[in-house]
Amino acid sequence: MERVNHTVTEFILAGFTRDPVMQLVLFVLFLVVYSVTVVGNITLIVLICTDSRLHTPMYFFIGNLSFLDLWYSSVYTPNNIVTCVSEDKRISFAGCLAQFFFSAGLGYSECYLLTAMAYDRYMAISNPLLYAQAMSSRLCVGFVTASYLGGFVNSTIITSETFTLTFCGDNVIDDFFCDLPPLVKLACDVKASYHIVLYFLLASNVLTPIVFILTSYLFIIAAILRIRSTQGQLKAFSTCSSHLISVTLYYGSILYIYYRPSSSYALEQDKIVSLFYTVVFPMLNPMIYSLRNKDVKEAMKKLFKMTAS
Repeated sequence: MERVNHTVTEFILAGFTRDPVMQLVLFVLFLVVYSVTVVGNITLIVLICTDSRLHTPMYFFIGNLSFLDLWYSSVYTPNNIVTCVSEDKRISFAGCLAQFFFSAGLGYSECYLLTAMAYDRYMAISNPLLYAQAMSSRLCVGFVTASYLGGFVNSTIITSETFTLTFCGDNVIDDFFCDLPPLVKLACDVKASYHIVLYFLLASNVLTPIVFILTSYLFIIAAILRIRSTQGQLKAFSTCSSHLISVTLYYGSILYIYYRPSSSYALEQDKIVSLFYTVVFPMLNPMIYSLRNKDVKEAMKKLFKMTAS
């Protein structure tokens, strides 16, 4: 922590465009997306908490994923909404650090949580009769706690490493939030040791969970193939489809952004991908886990009837 930055006291978020008309369009778009995200995730959390049919390990993890996505989206979108209609695009050094810290912490936590959900699906399909015992409440709470702990411990490391770099020139972040690639672009003393720490953290927080998820699904496929009826196989696979969609969308965008050398960062293109996993993905998750889920649909109908009466 000895290399404290004295040259840059604030950053300027360039955002997507300087065109006033397009900024207004983006303001409306961000506002709609954030509103849908908040309503969708809170509704799913309420359904899981209030309907006894959803008091299972799978829905416990889905509820926690919704809570995480709600928090994750709130790190970025409200600030995007304000900057779209404000002439002041500045963000303080401390504000940028805080946004980066929570962004990394929640992002890493989601990686771990999706891994725990893969293990949950493996236990449900391979040992359906022992599923409730195997996935006890204590184990589920332990998985969620470990996800947040691992995510924010690693976030502390990468945040301290990044914000002790020297930003000696331009302070304009060519993005809509304080992300790693544009910050690295602004730094003038990025040493090899920083890249070693960066790739170690990305490997331990992204690649390792991917390996565990793929391993879980290999065992899941083996368990599904042991089911004799085609209908039974399809039913078993359908319980994993939502999780597979989430994993593919989330990890696909993260790997695209961060698993390249800093010299190959294409910031304009990266903005679109970053927008997907920071703003759009938290909105999609409630839809992914509810539209094809009979239990959630029934719980929603029940809630609407109670509200109407």
